[in-house]
Amino acid sequence: MRKMIRRPTHPGNILKEDYLLPLSATIKDMAETLGVSRKTLSKIINERGSITPDMALRLSRAFDTTPAFWLNLQRNYDLWQAETHSKEWMKVKPIPQRVLHSKELQNNGEVV
Repeated sequence: MRKMIRRPTHPGNILKEDYLLPLSATIKDMAETLGVSRKTLSKIINERGSITPDMALRLSRAFDTTPAFWLNLQRNYDLWQAETHSKEWMKVKPIPQRVLHSKELQNNGEVV
């Protein structure tokens, strides 16, 4: 896995800096445009909320982008957070390649 050196920008920051500010739109006005509550949008913009698939669809429609754009921003941010704030995932032992690519992996993914 390739390690990211810097923290990816939260999609809420991109929403604020690249869309709301240039449009001189308030959170209230943009929330109405998107059909969500002011609180929901405020959480995202203040980096306390995440972009859901539903929100990605709304943002992509409003700003002529793609849902994948917004979901990828969120995914990159979430993965970086998980990788840097928890080391529990490193305790998982990799399954040897010879086992992964053989007929030994049977019974719903259990090594037999």
